Amino acid sequence: MKQIEVSIMGQSYLLGCPDGGEQQLRQAVSHVDREMCAIRDAGKLKARERIAVLAALNLAYELAAQPEPSAARATAQAQSEADGTPVSNEYLDTLIGRLDATLNDDGHLL
Repeated sequence: MKQIEVSIMGQSYLLGCPDGGEQQLRQAVSHVDREMCAIRDAGKLKARERIAVLAALNLAYELAAQPEPSAARATAQAQSEADGTPVSNEYLDTLIGRLDATLNDDGHLL
């Protein structure tokens, strides 16, 4: 596993990244950064923690609203097995745990 440096709302973070997952992680960071900056730029909130919570809720709502057709899920699973990129819930839980641990170490939520 390697570490990559990313920036969210102008603040740098050093994140652990599984081999072959750098592009996907950078896309996720870009999505989070855009969402947080849009909330900040709307001018209603200044506290990073509140911006982070609203961004997380917006992104979770966006994700929940996306349909998950079984054929698309099967295709994603087949692609995952072919290129070795895990997509299991256990993998996602592990990744979230690592991100939480990294964020907690520096004392910043985001």
